[in-house]
Amino acid sequence: MEIHFKRDNGPLDEAIRQVLELAGGMRRPEIIREMIIASLKAGQEDDGGVNLKLMHASAKEMRFTAKAFSPYRDVRKVTVFGSARTRADETAYRMASLLGQKLAESGYMVITGGGPGIMQAVHEGAGPEASFGVNIRLPFEQKANPVMEGDTKNITYKYFFNRKVAFLKECDAIVLFPGGFGTLDEGMESLTLVQTGKRNPVPILLVDEPEGTYWKGWAELIEQSLLAGGYISPSDLALFERVESVDDAVERINRFHFRYHSLRYLRDVLAVRMTSPVDPEKLHELKVRFSDMLRPEGTMVLSGALPEEADEPEIAHLPRLILDFNRHDFGKLRQLIDAINSD
Repeated sequence: MEIHFKRDNGPLDEAIRQVLELAGGMRRPEIIREMIIASLKAGQEDDGGVNLKLMHASAKEMRFTAKAFSPYRDVRKVTVFGSARTRADETAYRMASLLGQKLAESGYMVITGGGPGIMQAVHEGAGPEASFGVNIRLPFEQKANPVMEGDTKNITYKYFFNRKVAFLKECDAIVLFPGGFGTLDEGMESLTLVQTGKRNPVPILLVDEPEGTYWKGWAELIEQSLLAGGYISPSDLALFERVESVDDAVERINRFHFRYHSLRYLRDVLAVRMTSPVDPEKLHELKVRFSDMLRPEGTMVLSGALPEEADEPEIAHLPRLILDFNRHDFGKLRQLIDAINSD
């Protein structure tokens, strides 16, 4: 039979309903029903290739990721990338360990790839209780470091794309130390997702050792080639920041969360939720400075929670800045958040 997402599958729809009822505990049965339908359709369409195995493994990995992170959903987390080959006697290693320590002391948890080098250094500093490892199965180099080995918060992935979802979906800031192809790939994907609005804004910090040139040279390349060639906008440079000290990195992460809480798209507007309101004089300044990121004739106003946010009662008390965002200038959006956070 041909299976549809619409409820026109006759006895099959009734059988799925009974299965869901028998299993119990379904908070959103409509979504689970569609997942079952999608699986059945994939089974019918299976050509014996790798597609079905890929879908199966991906679903299992994503389910386990959600389960592992769920108990810690209210704890802010910082994802840290960097080379697996950095040695314990190198300055970058010591800085990464200190970063992990200071982030844990500030109430954050850390997420790394769970391997050696920079990843191990961060976990040593933060300690296993404040650490997640999202590892990848490789034929070389990558295995769980001693800090995370055997920890229930250490997850091993088959697919890089699922691992990247865990890195970026769960974090409230991203820190990059010098590294190889993998680090650059992770950094560029982070920037791409934030630049295109596929990931809500977060601090993206590039850590060089004092007087280091790794990220300094990278930033010069971005300006001299990408910006000069018109491949990115000037405001896109606001999506990342280069630092040369751990204290500076932690301070910038804390500053990002000083007043800004979160954002949500509602109908044609963007609601920026804040832990304290901006005053009217500040609002006027923001309207003038950021008018070019609004839709034609658009504006921004202070507000309480909107009716569409009723499903988030735990933050209903937070003040909002409601703006007619053009959904294009995400570098400007990051600059707006920085302005909201400034006194």
